[in-house]
Amino acid sequence: MKVVSTTKAPAAIGPYSQGMIVNNLFYSSGQIPLTANGELVSGDVTAQTHQVFQNLEAVLNEAGATFESVVKATVFIKDMNDFAAINEIYGEYFHSHKPARSCVEVARLPKDVLVEIEVVALVK
Repeated sequence: MKVVSTTKAPAAIGPYSQGMIVNNLFYSSGQIPLTANGELVSGDVTAQTHQVFQNLEAVLNEAGATFESVVKATVFIKDMNDFAAINEIYGEYFHSHKPARSCVEVARLPKDVLVEIEVVALVK
């Protein structure tokens, strides 16, 4: 196993890593809308979702993976009424490649954010 860590995404806010590589698979921790320096992105679900994808891109790159190599994504949202807005942004990052995905509404997310996303990707 190899720990993945980059300063281009927010540091873990607990006893976990940004991600792990096992064999040829990268497992990201859930990314929330914190900037790389740990500041919470305020604003609507659109702004928060874009920040989540910037964080995912940073950890994927550090792992030697890309959005094109993601095999599974899990999306956690605070309010299912935000599904369409999140899905639109999701489609900007996964426009031609469409990994398997789960999406669930949850009662609460860390720091009361509106969205959290984790991925599993092949490492090149």
